Parts: sequence; C-alpha cells; structure tokens
Amino acid sequence: GRLEAVTQQMGYHPQYLDSFLKTQHYLMHMDGPLPFDCRHYIAIMAAARHQCRYLVNLHVLQFLRAGGDPQWLRGLEFIPPKLRNLNEINKILAHRPWLITKEHIEKLLKISEWSWSLAELVHAVVLLAHCHALASFVFGCGCEQDEGLGGRGSLKPLSLGNQCFCEATAGNSYSQELLRINRKRSLDSCMELDSLRERMQRIHVETEGRDEMRLLQQEREEGEGQGAEVGVQDGRQLSTADPSAGLSPLADTDGVVTGATNLACYMQDPDFGYQDFARRDEDQTQVFRVQDYSWEDHGFSLVNRLYSDIGHLLDEKFRMVDGLQSSAMAKRQGCEPSVFKRGIWNYIHCMFGIRYDDYDYAEVNQLLERMLKVYIKTVTCYPEKTNSEMFDRFWKQFKHSEKVHVNLLILEARMQAELLYALQAITQYMI
Repeated sequence: GRLEAVTQQMGYHPQYLDSFLKTQHYLMHMDGPLPFDCRHYIAIMAAARHQCRYLVNLHVLQFLRAGGDPQWLRGLEFIPPKLRNLNEINKILAHRPWLITKEHIEKLLKISEWSWSLAELVHAVVLLAHCHALASFVFGCGCEQDEGLGGRGSLKPLSLGNQCFCEATAGNSYSQELLRINRKRSLDSCMELDSLRERMQRIHVETEGRDEMRLLQQEREEGEGQGAEVGVQDGRQLSTADPSAGLSPLADTDGVVTGATNLACYMQDPDFGYQDFARRDEDQTQVFRVQDYSWEDHGFSLVNRLYSDIGHLLDEKFRMVDGLQSSAMAKRQGCEPSVFKRGIWNYIHCMFGIRYDDYDYAEVNQLLERMLKVYIKTVTCYPEKTNSEMFDRFWKQFKHSEKVHVNLLILEARMQAELLYALQAITQYMI
C-alpha cells in the first residue's frame, strides 16, 4: 500500500485518518461486488483522468499483486469491453458530473453479455469518486512525488516535525495496525520495484511516445482576479474564479511535464475537462438542488442497500471532516468554525452546480479571500495544475495542518458532489 505520503499528511488529523483508512481498505480489499483486480484497474482509470502518477503507480502495483493481467496495463484497448465501457462515466464524473444521466446508467446495465449489475456499478461509481477526490488531495498537499516509477518530484510534503507519525495516531489501534500493514507492504514493494519497472517498460513499449511536451509558463493576465467572486443573480447564477490565469502547470525543473504521454493509454478523449458550470446556459443544465436529492435523505440509503456497509463508512467520513476543529482558521477570518467550513464546502459544491436554498452565497465572498478561492478551485477542478507556488502563496500565515484541513474539505466535498449526481441518475433509472 504505498500511501505513506497521503497518510503522513492526513496524520495531522488522526481521527479523520482512521476513517479514511477504513474506507480505503473496505473499497479495495474487503468483500464486494467487484473482483479485486478490476477494483485497482478502475482506480488506475480514475487517477489517469487527472494525470496523477502517484495513484496510478500505487494501483498498477496492487493490480499485479491481485493477479491482474499485465496486458491490461497496455491501455484501454486491451481490457474487457465491460470494463472499457466504464470510461464514459469515469470521464464525466471526473470533470462535469452534472452531465451524467439515467441513459448513461441504462447503457451500462443493458449491454447484453457485457452488462453490469446494479451492485457492481455502485461499487465502481464509489471507487471512481473516491479516486478522483483523492487525486485532488494528492496534488493539493504535494504528494505527487517520485514514487519509484518516474513520478514527478516538484512538490515535497512537509514532515510532522519531531513528532513520530506513529505517535500522531497513538490511542487508535485500528490506524496503527493498518499503518503497520501498509509499511510492511511498502518495504516489500521496494524489493519489487526494479523488476516491476522492467515489466512496465515492456508493457508500455507500444504505447509510450518519445516526444516531450514542454509548456511555457503562462504569463499572468491582468484580469486574473476578475470573476473570482461568487455572484448571485436572481438567486441562481454563480460565477467562480478561473484558476488557470497566471498559474503554471505542474512541471519538472526543466519544464518538461512527465507522464502525460504514458498515462494517455488509460483514458479516451483527454481534452475533455472541467467547464465552468456557472457560465453554462441554465436551460441546458439545471441546477442540482440539495433539497430535492441529498446524501442524508437519498444517497446514503441507496448506496448502502446496493453495496453493504459502504454507506456507513462514507457517512462517517463526511461527518468526521465536518467535525474537525478549525477554530484557528475561523478566528483569523472573524467567524465561527462551522460558518467557515460551510462556506468552503458550499463554494466547492457550487462549482459543480449544487445549490443549497437555505444558504446566502454572498457569505462566500466575505469569508474566503481571492487566493484561497483560486487555490480551492484549482485543486477541486484542475488538480493536475496545482504547483508548489500556489500551495505556498495561499494563507502564508496559516499552519500546514490548517492547509491540510482545507484539502480534506476539498476531498470530501468533491467526492460527495460526484456521488450525488451518480446516485441520482441511478435512482432515476430505477424509478
């Protein structure tokens, strides 16, 4: 389980870490509708949408350990049609989840011999949302580092200082046991890396390109700050910051973006990405109102019924991140902790077209400064564009643990947003 960089960052909030590890372990290693090798391949597909080499490498290794066919690692053309058919939902959930419809669900469930069962599809949807959101955390906290198979090394996660990571989770036997297992697996992984690297080179020989893509650093536009405010017109229209203005993509020191070509074999339509929901014609894309379909009243029961116990684990994780202490952050912003966290959560959801009728969105502009909003939108919608400069610039006066807290809110809010759209589509299909 080479998740040390992730668990190190989450270790600043050990109670949340425990909840995350239980969910991760259940999704990947416990009984469920999907075969173990397929679970890891779906995770590879999800992480590749955001060019997250850290997670791709992790699940490539675990895919092979689970007995997966090495030929599948040559790309989507070499996997069973049933699994390949998941690509469309993967693409939509990763970038524009509001586009998913009951027709997408019906197509997967009714394709003769390649059809999915409802339970399998729910498991797959949870995996996709989990890995998309985890990719945001990986980039947001700087975990996208060299993991032994050519990963990028631009960002370096901060250490916990003099505190031992085991001490950070003291008193929580479940976390300590899982961390012990993960560390043992990681030591075993190091022994396999040389042979695995040779196998990967053979597997990708037909799909890897040698052309290097060099990206010129984008000049900072004069209007970078324009559109950074969340505006409310007629109680509906939202506008959010464009994070790409003046921010360079994640690149190595020589300016070469690594891995983009290698990961291309795991996805189709690579140019499909996030579009600002607020600027779309509302006649074409209707706002998602939580009052009509919520996690608590609708999503939880559906997912728990079709994939036993996962609803409880997800609900615990959502509640855990909501309960994290953020008094220092809120005090600096001059508000109550719950008000501050809700502002971040609702800002993330509004970027995906999810609205709360009982919330005054004017509060977002009062609570969140412009650089924080730019950072949140980048990590949420374009995590692969996150760079060390952005991480350093937002909230310089805040502790590293507080920045990790923001990234945990991003992770959970994004995952819930994807699940709401997918589960609503499944519900509409069932009705």
